[in-house]
Amino acid sequence: MGRYGYGYGYDWKPYVSVAQRRRNAARKLESLRKKGMDVQPVAIDGRGIAKTFWGAAWCDHLESFSDYSNRLPRGRTYVRNGSVCHLGIAKGAIEARVSGSELYTVQIQIKELAAPKWLAIKQRCAGQIGSLLELLQGKLSDQVMQIVTDRKEGLFPLPKEISFHCDCPDWAGMCKHIAAVMYGIGARLDMSPELLFTLRGVNHEELIAVDAQTAVSAATTSGKSKQLAASDLSDVFGIDLAAGDETNTSPGAPTTARRKKATTKKSAAKKATRKKTTKRKNPLPKKTPHAMEDGAKRNAVKKKK
Repeated sequence: MGRYGYGYGYDWKPYVSVAQRRRNAARKLESLRKKGMDVQPVAIDGRGIAKTFWGAAWCDHLESFSDYSNRLPRGRTYVRNGSVCHLGIAKGAIEARVSGSELYTVQIQIKELAAPKWLAIKQRCAGQIGSLLELLQGKLSDQVMQIVTDRKEGLFPLPKEISFHCDCPDWAGMCKHIAAVMYGIGARLDMSPELLFTLRGVNHEELIAVDAQTAVSAATTSGKSKQLAASDLSDVFGIDLAAGDETNTSPGAPTTARRKKATTKKSAAKKATRKKTTKRKNPLPKKTPHAMEDGAKRNAVKKKK
């Protein structure tokens, strides 16, 4: 009886157009904003849900599991038409609002990446990621891409690590609202790829820190074993260095000639100081007229004898 199945034991709700759903959702979201909620809608530009490396890799990962294959197509339609009105990503959790016949709440829990698995990823990627910007922009070598997107050993969660709930009346394990949110995560990673690491409970900067520590250690070791030769310094600074005078190679170090000249000056100054001091301590007695007369008498007596 009727288009929507009334009278046949079903409790289907009448069809609501996409435009009307959006208007209804906008009103409800506005009330949430007034209550202090930070509303973050998912906006899709064009037919493609995700365009960057991380977003596309997430969507490909979802579609690789047969458990999700039946429900994902409906989710693509919902996320494309703007039905995911809010999507927030935190450590191990996603909370979303999806516009359907009503505004439904979707909650998804994802287990944190196991520490041994994260350590193995870091070790396999060591020395192959040039910078943090390179990592987040997805400008990675084929080998690194295979590591981070590996279906079992990469960064993306397995179905057994994902649990979800939607307050809609659909009895299916993954309803179209949940599927829309799952795709919405891929679109959000286009804008903020670091959220994938936040979601899995790991720090993406650690992938770069391992390489940085290795580079610093190598540079320090190399720096200790290398010194400029005297001939190189002569060419660079325009000075002559005596043979064997290569222990101090810093630009500000004095040359051998300068050191000798400075030493000579110091020695001459010390000698002059000693002479002056000696004269002051042992002054010669001045000869008075009486002393001269006494001396003459003594000399005369000696002659007579």
